[in-house]
Amino acid sequence: MAAGGVVRTSAVVVLVLLAAGCGGGGDTGRDAAGTPSASPTPPEELCARLVAHWSHEVLDGDTYGDYQSMGLSNGQYEILREVVDAARAEKRRRGAAAADALIDRRARAGCVDWYRTGGPSNGPWQ
Repeated sequence: MAAGGVVRTSAVVVLVLLAAGCGGGGDTGRDAAGTPSASPTPPEELCARLVAHWSHEVLDGDTYGDYQSMGLSNGQYEILREVVDAARAEKRRRGAAAADALIDRRARAGCVDWYRTGGPSNGPWQ
């Protein structure tokens, strides 16, 4: 390959990496104009939000529904089932507000733990 081809190929690789957010300059938290930019949401936070949302939805229901229609992975669905079971017991003991608080705590803890121990695998059902 001629030197010009290597330079062009290297330039394309650098542009792809920069577009993917892998630039060497580090994340300054600002966009090109110097305006503060949004940070990506960590996966355990997204998991906690999804699990908590659907846990609140199914708390009073008599079925859990289909995890795929909820946009959950199998692992997230397992967290949801544990959270809802605990929330139902808490609701009977201490009321709806206590159950809602428990859902938020347990969803976050379950997702943080899930990602700490590896999170979803590359398999289709995790």
